[in-house]
Amino acid sequence: MEVRRVVIRGVVQGVGFRYAMLAQARLLGITGWVRNRRDGSVEATIAGSAAQVADMLAWSRIGPAGAAVEDVMSETASGEFTAFELLPTA
Repeated sequence: MEVRRVVIRGVVQGVGFRYAMLAQARLLGITGWVRNRRDGSVEATIAGSAAQVADMLAWSRIGPAGAAVEDVMSETASGEFTAFELLPTA
C-alpha cells in the first residue's frame, strides 16, 4: 500500500476538481480524501497500490475539463482509509 499527500495548484477550484477526483478515485479503487485549501489549491491524500497511485497522480496533472493544472506536489504520507471522501476546506 502506497500513501501520498498531493497538493495541486493552478485553476483547480470552481471547476469541479474535487468531485472529478472523487469519481476518478472510486474508478481506480483509491482511498483517502480531497479538499479545497484557502490558498486556492486542492489537497488530497491518496492510498492504493503503486500502480493505482501512479494512475491517480497522472490524472491529477490534467484534472477535469475546465481545470488548468500548473503544479502537482507529491510526498510520502501515512494513514489508513476505507473510502475516498470530500473534506471541508482547510
